[in-house]
Amino acid sequence: MSAPAHSPVAVVGVEPGQRPARQDEVLTDAALDFLAALHRRFTPRRDELLARRAERRAEIARTSTLDFLPETADVRGGDWKVADCPPALQDRRVEITGPTDRKMTINALNSGAKVWLADFEDASAPTWENVIGGQLNLTDAYERRIDFTDPASGKSYALKSAAELATVVARPRGWHLDERHLECDGTPVPGGLVDFGLYFFHNAQRLLNQGKGPYFYLPKTESHLEARLWNDVFVFAQEYCGIPHGTVRATVLIETITAAYEMEEILYELRDHASGLNAGRWDYLFSIVKNFRDGGSRFVLPDRNAVTMTAPFMRAYTELLVRTCHKRGAHAIGGMAAFIPNRRDPEANAAALEKVKNDKDREAADGFDGSWVAHPDLVPVARASFDAVLGDRPHQKERLREDVDVKAADLIAVDSLEASPTAAGLRNAVQVSIRYTEAWLRGLGAVAIFNLMEDAATAEISRSQIWQWINAGVVLDDGEAVTRDLVRRVAAEELAAIREETGESAFTSGNWQQAHDLLLRVALDEEYVDFLTLPAYELLRG
Repeated sequence: MSAPAHSPVAVVGVEPGQRPARQDEVLTDAALDFLAALHRRFTPRRDELLARRAERRAEIARTSTLDFLPETADVRGGDWKVADCPPALQDRRVEITGPTDRKMTINALNSGAKVWLADFEDASAPTWENVIGGQLNLTDAYERRIDFTDPASGKSYALKSAAELATVVARPRGWHLDERHLECDGTPVPGGLVDFGLYFFHNAQRLLNQGKGPYFYLPKTESHLEARLWNDVFVFAQEYCGIPHGTVRATVLIETITAAYEMEEILYELRDHASGLNAGRWDYLFSIVKNFRDGGSRFVLPDRNAVTMTAPFMRAYTELLVRTCHKRGAHAIGGMAAFIPNRRDPEANAAALEKVKNDKDREAADGFDGSWVAHPDLVPVARASFDAVLGDRPHQKERLREDVDVKAADLIAVDSLEASPTAAGLRNAVQVSIRYTEAWLRGLGAVAIFNLMEDAATAEISRSQIWQWINAGVVLDDGEAVTRDLVRRVAAEELAAIREETGESAFTSGNWQQAHDLLLRVALDEEYVDFLTLPAYELLRG
């Protein structure tokens, strides 16, 4: 099917049987006109910035280093603040993350968290059904016409009172991803503009009427110039739709190593629309591997689970983030607690909850104003950690952390870690990559694997580490070198184990072989693929 002939944006590659219910409520003529305006105005700059990423990566490959930008020293030294925080985002002590399917929408809003990161990015596989359905679910929630009955259990879900609901902060896709089902002037519209544009167009005024606003998390940002592009998008969108300037608020995920050197500049570019910065983990480590993958042994990361937030180079990153945010009047939001409580194993459950508590205690003590969890059962755990420090205060921006003094070299001191890659770590990377990718190809972006809620960042760091270990000639703790043949053998063993675990029928009807083959492609090819989701999107049905 396609959009009406007069529309500048065409819907392509969607068969009649794949057309989501109520699609026309999202893809109105006016909404498509808005997407066309965004695309024509901003996609050329997006393309230039993606090319700039490649140039910067080539420079890192040549020098094996990064530094704060000399040309923006005046920004770092200037006396400026971001815009005052709107009431709905003053208190962010606990944020829950998750995709925008109907059940998650209700559960996240009801979770008791202050904020829900409604995710169109790493926790959502971009099937057309997910792209359109997620937009409908959010609008339905704002209109209080959303409910859900689980077909398996018969359990029904409905929203609590408005005062009890989390504030929504939507996360569009990153700049590198296109939406193949929407074309303008013969080219795909960037997925980030689709997710942002449809959400903003349909909900900005509705949210203002409810005393809130259109709030966003910005993923995969690699430079202040990319933040400037987002700021220009916000300015244009507000003017186009008759929304007051500064209504949009954006929290930027500092989940790339290059962005860590430009935190102040990123806030400066977005200062009329900035709300804060977030300290991620897996994507940040993925970015370090990606950028320094040929930098030699000093950049080789150990098993991903051995790299905690207390590692010296991770500690430098998080403390710099808190200092930067509070210096500029912005919120500093901590990382994810991905543990999924398992009531069938009380002992393991208690040990894991204690780790979550310790992690959130550390963040609150370091000056963070809030943190992420992946499961509603973790909301009280994180809240207790921040309540103990904040009390009745909504945040702790007054803690300027002027004691923090992070040098450029501190952020990439990967060799300060004492841990080394292990055979168990290699096997876990293979297991998680195959299991996550198989679910992603079925349209699931948030997947429970080994009692952790995993998203695309998990698969990215896992497959990147395999690539790095092969190309760096890593020798594991059992004395075996990581080679392509070893990875093929481990992958074959894990695929056979999955076949035994699931049974032949479920194995055959799933995407297990595709997931296995894709892992080997992105982990074993000599040329490193920038994002796993790019070749995976080619295989995604719907």
